[in-house]
Amino acid sequence: MQYRRTDIAGGTYFFTVNLAERKRTLLIDQVNVLRKAIKKVKQKHPFVIDAMVVLPDHLHMLWTLPQGDHDYPTRLMLIKAGFSRLIEKGEYRNASRQAKGERGIWQRRYWEHLIRDERDYANHVDYIHYNPVKHGHVEQASTWQYSSIHRYIRAGLIERDWGGGKGVPESGGFGER
Repeated sequence: MQYRRTDIAGGTYFFTVNLAERKRTLLIDQVNVLRKAIKKVKQKHPFVIDAMVVLPDHLHMLWTLPQGDHDYPTRLMLIKAGFSRLIEKGEYRNASRQAKGERGIWQRRYWEHLIRDERDYANHVDYIHYNPVKHGHVEQASTWQYSSIHRYIRAGLIERDWGGGKGVPESGGFGER
């Protein structure tokens, strides 16, 4: 069975990308390396980061691709590879990864979801911004420093006290199905 991904040119997509070793804190320990890898990819393959959160072992992103472009897999592959090249070796690698000469930093697959409408978009932005609270890293979403919530607060789109029990939408699901 071949895995099929949605590819709508100029679409907006939600992604979850995980480390292979979910107990590591590599992404926040090396957040500047991650930023560098993303910036480099954006220069050659433009896209808009609508919302993003970096957690110790995974990240969530909401991207809008340029009109006529649907190639998010290349962008994700380049970000993961670029980050991996800049990180000191030492992670666990199973036999399959060793045989293929692969690093063991990232899970091979990732979750993607094509945003369907404005409500779906808003739910996923909320999900991204609330995720550090959901995982118990902070009690207030705005206190997590590795989040685009700060850009939303500065723009007046979200109140500073949102996501800490006050101002959180009642659904609480934030687009989870």
